[in-house]
Amino acid sequence: MRRVLVPRLAELAVVLFGVSVIVFLMIRLIPGDAVAIMLGANTEVTPDRIAALRGRLGLDQPIVVQYAHWAWAALRGDFGTSLWTGRPVLQEILEHLGPTLELTLLALGLGAGLAVPAGCVMARLRGGWVDGAMRVVTVAGLTVPSFWLGIVMILALATLAPALQALGYVPFSADPLGNLGRMVLPAAALALPILASLSRLVRSAMLDALGQDYIRTARAKGLAERVVVYRHALANALIPFVTSVGITTGYLLGGAIVVEQVFAIPGLGQLILGAIAERNYPLLQATILVVTAGFVAVNFVVDLLYLALDPRVRP
Repeated sequence: MRRVLVPRLAELAVVLFGVSVIVFLMIRLIPGDAVAIMLGANTEVTPDRIAALRGRLGLDQPIVVQYAHWAWAALRGDFGTSLWTGRPVLQEILEHLGPTLELTLLALGLGAGLAVPAGCVMARLRGGWVDGAMRVVTVAGLTVPSFWLGIVMILALATLAPALQALGYVPFSADPLGNLGRMVLPAAALALPILASLSRLVRSAMLDALGQDYIRTARAKGLAERVVVYRHALANALIPFVTSVGITTGYLLGGAIVVEQVFAIPGLGQLILGAIAERNYPLLQATILVVTAGFVAVNFVVDLLYLALDPRVRP
């Protein structure tokens, strides 16, 4: 186990270091200056005031020095304070992380949960009209953007059931039914491309598994078709499925940020866009780093699951 964990943890650390450097540099390439924006509404702006504020915020130091200070503090769990509110950056991220995580998990559960039975049905009914119809639907699901589908859902709900509320966010602890009622549409909009992609993957993997010799042997023994498909073939078909779910989860985090804007959900998307508009460097770079770390961590867990499911790839 140590031979497996140590190299992957080292790769994870290298990736996070590279991402932190790229994010830190690219954020400062965004047109505009945080100090100029903060003092823009003040009629008494002078070069001395601008220089004083830049010095107080540490923006007058060389980029390398700024990065070294920020990275060392981040390693100790201190992501700095927001340039605008003066609050700890980590506190603001945690306040907005819940809605994004909930939306991502709901979309992943909905998309991945339905993809397995849908893929199995398409594989069992290969060449039939049901398979053809489901394949057409999956192609449509891959081509329809989630944010566009979300807008269509909002318009449809406003027309068919204007009394229902589709926008905004209610914490689950405050109103469980209200929370789920408002999260269904954004989760469905975000899950459709995932469902389309993963169901096609399961179909392909199932067709490959059903053509193997051990499946013919199982059928020759007189096992029921249901047992052959769901116990023997599906177990092997889930290996590439698990890998794809890990990659998909990372992209879901990015897609959730866009869908949140459509449904007015106060998640990380709102935080990131606000930080970009304000040139709030500490908040923006910490939020992007947290999202990236989540993506890397999910793929790390998927690598371990892949090793557990397929002994052939173990060192």
